[in-house]
Amino acid sequence: MGKTFARAINKAVLAWGKGYLKDIERSLAHAAEMQSEVFSTLIKGGRESKFGKERGFDSIKSLSDYQSRVKLSKYDDMVPYITRIRSGEDYVLWNQKVRWFAKSSGTSSDKSKYIPITKDSLYGTHFKGMKMMLFNYAHLNPDSRIFSSYALTLGGSVAPDQLSGGNVFDGDLSAVMLRNSPAAVELLRTPCRKTALVADFATKVDLICKESTKKNVSNFSGVPSWNLVLMNKILEYTGKSNLLEVWPDMELFMHGGISFEPYREIYKKLIPSDQMHYLENYNASEGYFAFQDTLEGGNGMLLTVSNGIFYEFIPFSKFDQALEGDNSCIVPLEGVQTGIDYAIVISTVGGLWRYMPEDLVRFTSVNPYRLIVTGRTKMFINAFGEELMINNAEQAIASASSKCGIEITDYTAAPQFMNVDQDSSKSALVQGCHVWAIEFSDPLRNPQSPDFKPEAVEEFAEILDKEIQKVNSDYEAKRSPGSTMRRLRILPLAPGTFYKWMDSRGKTGGQNKVPRLWKDLKYIDQLKAFSKQE
Repeated sequence: MGKTFARAINKAVLAWGKGYLKDIERSLAHAAEMQSEVFSTLIKGGRESKFGKERGFDSIKSLSDYQSRVKLSKYDDMVPYITRIRSGEDYVLWNQKVRWFAKSSGTSSDKSKYIPITKDSLYGTHFKGMKMMLFNYAHLNPDSRIFSSYALTLGGSVAPDQLSGGNVFDGDLSAVMLRNSPAAVELLRTPCRKTALVADFATKVDLICKESTKKNVSNFSGVPSWNLVLMNKILEYTGKSNLLEVWPDMELFMHGGISFEPYREIYKKLIPSDQMHYLENYNASEGYFAFQDTLEGGNGMLLTVSNGIFYEFIPFSKFDQALEGDNSCIVPLEGVQTGIDYAIVISTVGGLWRYMPEDLVRFTSVNPYRLIVTGRTKMFINAFGEELMINNAEQAIASASSKCGIEITDYTAAPQFMNVDQDSSKSALVQGCHVWAIEFSDPLRNPQSPDFKPEAVEEFAEILDKEIQKVNSDYEAKRSPGSTMRRLRILPLAPGTFYKWMDSRGKTGGQNKVPRLWKDLKYIDQLKAFSKQE
């Protein structure tokens, strides 16, 4: 189909979705006002819930009233209410019945979380956020073919909730959205819904190869690491050397969940096109928070301020203070500043009240409000006072990979604590360090390859250590002579190790993410064992 046809389709779709574009335009200049409107909507809807009645929502007149009635909450604080909903009780947290739960393990715990999905949160938050991103992209790129070709969806799976007796379902957010997507969307999505909802990841990928390679796919979305597995399977199945030979009109990858930087060069090789766009979005089971609203990127993601989420922000330096009940250090959107790491707090039309998703964000701009995700309140390593955040790790490994001209398939890192060398006659203290388990794609650093060279791994370790020091002054200080840390160590892993490890934990698929930074060597040891099985 030619450009003229694509432009005509785009024009028609954007005419239908002009309300979403107006929302985006208004949010650029009136975000605080829109947040005030969302707050009023939340308090009004919350009054009709059992949670709201318990906390006197009828008499809440201001944000300070709300903050005094409702404490900050983590998932464990919500469990008693969520269990009541899963057991069949209605109107517990919101004024709508809940028939779907987004099941998520998160990145810092093995424990499954069940996030309630109401009609308002499904359509007014998740679907609305995705539509805003798609319509904005088509508006910026009039020649786009995304509305006249197929979108590839990796998807997840859903099943009857164990506590509900079959009346409630839980599963990956992507699967919940698939089960509830409009019929019109199904006409432009591949694979078919039945295939997309297959529970076994390997089986699903095989079916997608057979079904979706026959379609004209122009865009796909999801977590970069899992889509990389799928795309390599596509090439293996078709015998092609790059994805443009399979799908010539490929133009857009909407990614999220983890940093894209370590994967950017790999995707450029998979899709060698100057017309390919990579757009980041910040969505989670709890809500759709932000999306990249420019084609170029690099300036952060635009915060969604009108889709049923009210935000508060805690400067991370005052996080413990806030947890102890001090609301004075918590600011609404209009109180944030650039360059500060904030723990995000959300209240939603899904019934999450002053809930902390454990994400850290930093605003790159406050006019309009654009941000980047800098880490997790728990996902960092601070064994020696180095405070290594996930954004530091992502920047450093991307830079080190570029300097060495190599590609990283996957990685995780953890601290090895200081200890006493019992073999030494003087029981010398051994400095601690970070251990990085890395799956390299080049043969020199693949322990199974006949071309494997340990010195190449050491070279990368040296460069990576220096790159971390460049982006993290605390790490640099702890690496100074006579301090607490020695240079990081790298454990090179056999190809496919991360996939097999995640599969053994029942965590394959687009909604599951490799824990990048961990508090101890538990995951490193498990990966080492899996690598030796090869």
